[in-house]
Amino acid sequence: MSRELKADLYHRVSIRKYTDEPVKKELIEEILRAGMQAPSTANQQPWEFYVVTDRALCEKLGAVSKPSWPAAGAPVVIVTAYREASRLSGWAQIDLSICMENMWLAADALGLGAVWLGIAPNEDRMKDVEQLIGMPEGIRAFGLFALGHPAESKEQEDRFKPERIHWL
Repeated sequence: MSRELKADLYHRVSIRKYTDEPVKKELIEEILRAGMQAPSTANQQPWEFYVVTDRALCEKLGAVSKPSWPAAGAPVVIVTAYREASRLSGWAQIDLSICMENMWLAADALGLGAVWLGIAPNEDRMKDVEQLIGMPEGIRAFGLFALGHPAESKEQEDRFKPERIHWL
Protein backbone atom coordinates (compact mmCIF):
# COMPACT_ATOMS: atom_id res chain seq x y z
CA MET A 1 0.00 0.00 0.00
CA SER A 2 2.79 2.49 0.78
CA ARG A 3 3.71 3.04 -2.87
CA GLU A 4 0.12 4.10 -3.60
CA LEU A 5 -0.20 6.68 -0.84
CA LYS A 6 -0.97 10.10 -2.33
CA ALA A 7 -0.76 12.90 0.20
CA ASP A 8 -2.37 16.29 -0.43
CA LEU A 9 -0.74 18.93 1.71
CA TYR A 10 -3.49 21.37 0.77
CA HIS A 11 -6.06 19.11 2.44
CA ARG A 12 -4.45 18.21 5.79
CA VAL A 13 -6.08 19.81 8.82
CA SER A 14 -5.92 19.34 12.58
CA ILE A 15 -8.65 16.92 13.65
CA ARG A 16 -9.18 16.81 17.41
CA LYS A 17 -12.40 14.78 17.70
CA TYR A 18 -12.75 11.11 16.75
CA THR A 19 -15.38 8.40 16.51
CA ASP A 20 -15.08 5.26 18.61
CA GLU A 21 -14.29 3.18 15.51
CA PRO A 22 -10.95 1.37 15.96
CA VAL A 23 -8.11 2.13 13.56
CA LYS A 24 -6.84 -0.92 11.70
CA LYS A 25 -3.30 -1.99 12.55
CA GLU A 26 -2.40 -1.92 8.82
CA LEU A 27 -3.29 1.79 8.64
CA ILE A 28 -1.24 2.58 11.74
CA GLU A 29 1.72 0.72 10.24
CA GLU A 30 1.30 2.65 6.98
CA ILE A 31 1.41 5.93 8.91
CA LEU A 32 4.54 4.81 10.77
CA ARG A 33 6.11 3.72 7.47
CA ALA A 34 5.48 7.22 6.08
CA GLY A 35 7.06 8.75 9.19
CA MET A 36 10.16 6.61 8.82
CA GLN A 37 10.54 7.73 5.20
CA ALA A 38 11.35 11.23 6.43
CA PRO A 39 14.83 12.57 5.85
CA SER A 40 16.99 12.99 8.93
CA THR A 41 20.27 14.67 9.72
CA ALA A 42 23.12 12.49 8.43
CA ASN A 43 20.49 9.76 8.00
CA GLN A 44 20.58 9.16 11.77
CA GLN A 45 16.88 8.17 11.93
CA PRO A 46 16.66 8.86 15.69
CA TRP A 47 12.97 7.97 16.04
CA GLU A 48 11.18 5.51 18.28
CA PHE A 49 7.39 5.06 18.36
CA TYR A 50 5.04 3.95 21.13
CA VAL A 51 1.58 3.06 19.79
CA VAL A 52 -1.00 3.51 22.54
CA THR A 53 -4.49 2.03 22.16
CA ASP A 54 -5.22 1.49 25.86
CA ARG A 55 -8.10 3.89 26.71
CA ALA A 56 -6.89 4.62 30.24
CA LEU A 57 -3.39 5.48 29.01
CA CYS A 58 -4.75 7.67 26.19
CA GLU A 59 -6.76 9.57 28.81
CA LYS A 60 -3.66 10.04 30.97
CA LEU A 61 -1.71 11.32 27.95
CA GLY A 62 -4.57 13.74 27.28
CA ALA A 63 -4.10 15.17 30.76
CA VAL A 64 -0.35 15.88 30.39
CA SER A 65 -1.05 19.49 29.41
CA LYS A 66 -4.02 21.66 28.52
CA PRO A 67 -3.35 21.44 24.75
CA SER A 68 -2.99 17.63 24.83
CA TRP A 69 -6.72 17.04 25.56
CA PRO A 70 -7.48 15.45 22.13
CA ALA A 71 -5.36 12.44 23.10
CA ALA A 72 -7.94 11.53 25.76
CA GLY A 73 -10.62 10.90 23.11
CA ALA A 74 -8.43 9.34 20.41
CA PRO A 75 -8.57 5.60 19.74
CA VAL A 76 -4.82 5.72 18.99
CA VAL A 77 -2.05 7.96 20.28
CA ILE A 78 1.38 7.50 18.77
CA VAL A 79 4.02 8.84 21.13
CA THR A 80 7.03 9.86 19.09
CA ALA A 81 10.41 9.81 20.77
CA TYR A 82 14.09 10.01 19.95
CA ARG A 83 17.30 8.40 21.10
CA GLU A 84 19.56 10.82 22.95
CA ALA A 85 22.58 8.79 21.86
CA SER A 86 22.00 9.60 18.18
CA ARG A 87 25.15 10.75 16.39
CA LEU A 88 23.83 14.27 16.02
CA SER A 89 21.31 14.36 18.85
CA GLY A 90 21.00 18.15 18.74
CA TRP A 91 19.14 17.75 15.46
CA ALA A 92 16.84 14.92 16.59
CA GLN A 93 13.86 17.18 17.36
CA ILE A 94 14.05 18.65 13.87
CA ASP A 95 14.20 15.15 12.41
CA LEU A 96 11.13 14.16 14.46
CA SER A 97 9.28 17.23 13.20
CA ILE A 98 9.75 16.12 9.61
CA CYS A 99 8.77 12.59 10.56
CA MET A 100 5.55 13.74 12.22
CA GLU A 101 4.57 15.89 9.24
CA ASN A 102 4.92 12.79 7.03
CA MET A 103 2.72 10.88 9.48
CA TRP A 104 0.12 13.63 9.40
CA LEU A 105 0.00 13.73 5.62
CA ALA A 106 -0.27 9.93 5.48
CA ALA A 107 -3.11 9.88 8.02
CA ASP A 108 -5.01 12.44 5.96
CA ALA A 109 -4.38 10.53 2.72
CA LEU A 110 -5.77 7.39 4.38
CA GLY A 111 -8.97 9.20 5.35
CA LEU A 112 -8.11 9.45 9.03
CA GLY A 113 -8.04 12.48 11.28
CA ALA A 114 -5.01 13.42 13.33
CA VAL A 115 -3.37 16.19 15.28
CA TRP A 116 0.19 16.73 16.50
CA LEU A 117 0.26 17.64 20.19
CA GLY A 118 3.49 19.25 21.29
CA ILE A 119 5.49 17.77 24.15
CA ALA A 120 9.11 18.78 23.43
CA PRO A 121 10.88 21.03 24.19
CA ASN A 122 8.87 21.43 27.43
CA GLU A 123 10.99 19.39 29.86
CA ASP A 124 8.16 18.82 32.36
CA ARG A 125 5.85 17.47 29.65
CA MET A 126 8.62 15.30 28.24
CA LYS A 127 9.31 13.74 31.64
CA ASP A 128 5.59 13.21 32.34
CA VAL A 129 5.10 11.35 29.05
CA GLU A 130 8.29 9.34 29.50
CA GLN A 131 7.10 8.23 32.92
CA LEU A 132 3.56 7.36 31.72
CA ILE A 133 4.92 5.29 28.83
CA GLY A 134 7.76 3.77 30.84
CA MET A 135 10.41 4.84 28.37
CA PRO A 136 13.89 3.53 29.06
CA GLU A 137 16.79 5.81 29.97
CA GLY A 138 18.12 7.67 26.92
CA ILE A 139 14.78 7.82 25.08
CA ARG A 140 13.14 11.26 25.06
CA ALA A 141 9.47 11.97 24.41
CA PHE A 142 8.91 14.35 21.52
CA GLY A 143 5.24 14.54 20.59
CA LEU A 144 1.81 12.98 20.77
CA PHE A 145 0.04 12.09 17.54
CA ALA A 146 -3.66 11.65 18.27
CA LEU A 147 -5.26 9.57 15.54
CA GLY A 148 -8.67 8.19 14.62
CA HIS A 149 -11.65 8.30 12.32
CA PRO A 150 -12.74 11.95 12.23
CA ALA A 151 -15.86 13.02 14.13
CA GLU A 152 -15.50 16.53 12.76
CA SER A 153 -14.92 18.07 9.35
CA LYS A 154 -12.84 21.14 8.54
CA GLU A 155 -11.64 22.93 5.45
CA GLN A 156 -8.02 23.95 5.27
CA GLU A 157 -7.50 27.69 5.26
CA ASP A 158 -5.27 29.37 2.71
CA ARG A 159 -2.18 30.44 4.65
CA PHE A 160 -0.23 31.89 1.74
CA LYS A 161 1.05 35.37 2.62
CA PRO A 162 2.99 36.96 -0.24
CA GLU A 163 4.07 39.84 2.03
CA ARG A 164 6.28 37.35 3.90
CA ILE A 165 8.28 36.56 0.80
CA HIS A 166 11.39 38.67 0.33
CA TRP A 167 12.93 38.54 -3.13
CA LEU A 168 16.59 39.52 -3.32
